[in-house]
Amino acid sequence: MTDAAQMLTIRIPLHVRKRGGRKTMIAPNVLAMSARVDVALVKALARAFRWRRLLEDGSYSTIKELAAAEKINASYLCRVLRLTLLAPDVVEAILDGRQPEECTLPMLMEGVAVEWEGRHCRLW
Repeated sequence: MTDAAQMLTIRIPLHVRKRGGRKTMIAPNVLAMSARVDVALVKALARAFRWRRLLEDGSYSTIKELAAAEKINASYLCRVLRLTLLAPDVVEAILDGRQPEECTLPMLMEGVAVEWEGRHCRLW
């Protein structure tokens, strides 16, 4: 028997999606991933709430002081702090990996609306 007769080729159509700075291969109707946690988004949320707590408890009196201590740009710190204004159900969905694919860190750092209803991702 030849090597060609023993070889089996299987083709599966895959899509590559970028999510949280990582590329993920998705096979349609083969393995459905119910929850995909966006690690970058979860880390940003954790940092935002930590920074807010440090400002609220008086550890740092200004955003500039906190940014200097964290060795980051004050503008970036302000944009990440906005994540603490998201509705609680949105934060919970992000932590569980249930947010829509379009709900990314860059999209959320653009800014959020003042009303609770507007603090949801576009597809919520």
